[in-house]
Amino acid sequence: MALSASVHAATAADEAIIERIKPVGSVCVQGDENCGGAAAAAATASAGGGRSGEEIYTGKCAACHATGVLGAPKFGTNEMQLRLDEKGMETLLSHAINGFNAMPPRGTCNDCSDEEIQASIDHMLSN
Repeated sequence: MALSASVHAATAADEAIIERIKPVGSVCVQGDENCGGAAAAAATASAGGGRSGEEIYTGKCAACHATGVLGAPKFGTNEMQLRLDEKGMETLLSHAINGFNAMPPRGTCNDCSDEEIQASIDHMLSN
């Protein structure tokens, strides 16, 4: 009887150790047939799963562009349009992706695709 309790305690201890040291996540590479389900959906979303320009602006860009922090073109004014007229869309997009002056690369949206950055610029220009 004591042997049975000892084996059971060892098994429970082993299970607790396995639970403590198991990986907290995994990497799913696009195109890998072994990936799927929620992990694949999360990878697609973080890789630029088609968020709108408004979503990107509201979640990431508004922190600076709503008030014009450190010279950021202020949302709701003609400042973005003036910069577009002066520099062209290619330059605006390059600045947004690579950073410019006080703006870090991709603003604060490290998980944004180039298309999402473009959509956020378009959103700012349309308002």
